[in-house]
Amino acid sequence: MSKISDFVKYQRKKLNLTQEELAGKAGVGIRFVRELESGKETIQLDKVDQVLALFGFSVTPDNQHLDPYYVRWNLFNIAVKITLIDKSEKYGIIIQEIITPVENKITAWKFVPNNHAIQYQQKPDDSLTEIIQHASIRQIVPQ
Repeated sequence: MSKISDFVKYQRKKLNLTQEELAGKAGVGIRFVRELESGKETIQLDKVDQVLALFGFSVTPDNQHLDPYYVRWNLFNIAVKITLIDKSEKYGIIIQEIITPVENKITAWKFVPNNHAIQYQQKPDDSLTEIIQHASIRQIVPQ
């Protein structure tokens, strides 16, 4: 799957839309939505923009943004590799999201590095964890 296909599928599910409903709201065919979500390599860019516009996005040459809710739903409590903006890498497990009370947004993650994972599993202790600011993360992938 491509990153756009993952993004569209995630946004559609986040809004509890079926593929048919998304197609209708975006003014594209159901076949197009299915091809887009399956990662078809050749699709019409103007139609992609129609779909993305529903979510408040468009195809632009901009820095990639890592959606914290994608992380929470797909990369939580599994072994991950986190690449930070400074290009350093961390290996371990994200165990908790940190939400700002005023904005009610995920702004950071409580993370257990691999070298503390067994010890933390035996006896959870916050001194074995790190707090990683979401804004400092470039990429997160499963290990």
